[in-house]
Amino acid sequence: MASSQHFIILAILAIVAPSILATDYVVGDDRGWTTNFDYQAWARGKMFVVGDNLVFHYAAGVHNVLKVNGTGFQQCATPAGTAPLTSGHDVINLATPGRKWYICGAPNHCAVGGQKLAITVMPSSFAPSPSPLSRSADSVTPSPSPTSAGC
Repeated sequence: MASSQHFIILAILAIVAPSILATDYVVGDDRGWTTNFDYQAWARGKMFVVGDNLVFHYAAGVHNVLKVNGTGFQQCATPAGTAPLTSGHDVINLATPGRKWYICGAPNHCAVGGQKLAITVMPSSFAPSPSPLSRSADSVTPSPSPTSAGC
């Protein structure tokens, strides 16, 4: 009987602990998501792992966040049907491993202002501590605050 209770406790810990150990990365740290900032230098040396979160802080109505593919990143172009995140406090859960690309869709912010970020997300097995189980796609959670239809 006692061993089954221990098993249940361990199972619960295995489910809950990874989400507690996930890292929230505030993109750009205290500068946030803005123009004229080197996001590749910011990302250098960080290990992004499945289960971590990217947190984008920016002035709503001035900037936005678009998840793009590698071509969209290089050309600062948004693929058709891509919906921008516009809350000013957007959280993107890194639910799958691989390359991820993000740009600001406001005119010239990506191409001229360098407002773009490319990262590689490692599988949870690369994490120094456990991370949540992988999901089928990255999940996006905008803040509950009102969104702006602007950039």
